[in-house]
Amino acid sequence: MRNKLTLILSLLFIFSACSNDKLIKRGDTLDVAYEKAMAFYDEENYNEAANAFETVTRLGRGTEYGQEAQFYLAESYYKGGRYLLAASEYDRYVGLYPQDERRQEAEFKAAMSYFHQSPRYKLDQSATRNAIERFRLFNNRYPDSELVTESAARIDELRNKLARKSYGAAQFYLRTEQFRAATIYLDLTIDQYPESEWAERALVDQIKTYITYADNSVVERQAERYTKAIENYEKFLQLFPDSDFRSEVETYHDEAQRKLANVPETLGSETEQS
Repeated sequence: MRNKLTLILSLLFIFSACSNDKLIKRGDTLDVAYEKAMAFYDEENYNEAANAFETVTRLGRGTEYGQEAQFYLAESYYKGGRYLLAASEYDRYVGLYPQDERRQEAEFKAAMSYFHQSPRYKLDQSATRNAIERFRLFNNRYPDSELVTESAARIDELRNKLARKSYGAAQFYLRTEQFRAATIYLDLTIDQYPESEWAERALVDQIKTYITYADNSVVERQAERYTKAIENYEKFLQLFPDSDFRSEVETYHDEAQRKLANVPETLGSETEQS
């Protein structure tokens, strides 16, 4: 038993010594410190790599090692999934070395860091908007970059998420029969995100909602809201002439026209003048 315990302690001591040898120690030269940091990075031990590169950036400020360490510090955070820190360190790299050839890569990865922070659509979308802004800035700054296509695709993906959030808000107001608020958010989805997959569905819902809104309105406001349904039908035909929802909106259009025709003419005229 004592021999086994001695063997275990010996192995732990050896392992600890080996581990300690990997860490940057007082007295290590800058090149040795950088090599130890890169060793962690190559082993995909990104937490230890980040700690080591942070040390090298402090020790090697103003040197080539310091510059390399700053870039790989950002890379370590990025590959380790610590995207908020990654974005900050990529930005720091660009600020410190604006003429470096890796500036374009750093700016794109800073945008990607915000992209990875973008939460599911029901949550606050500040990171989503920040990512869109960063990708747009990248595309404007580097229009000939081979990364522009990917950047544009990321923008579309993020905008689709914002459209879904807006559409989701409209659905909430519909469920709670707050029709005016629902029409506002449906309009927002259609007007601000017309290229998204949610705009088409929102326009279908807008037509239907104005009919329901009119049905539940005082008589004096019905003509106005049935007319809104018809106007949105015409807008739908312009934007989505080949839509799979064409039959559905035709039904809503006919319903709106029929109900509009049954609104007393005097009340309808008063509404149009007001």
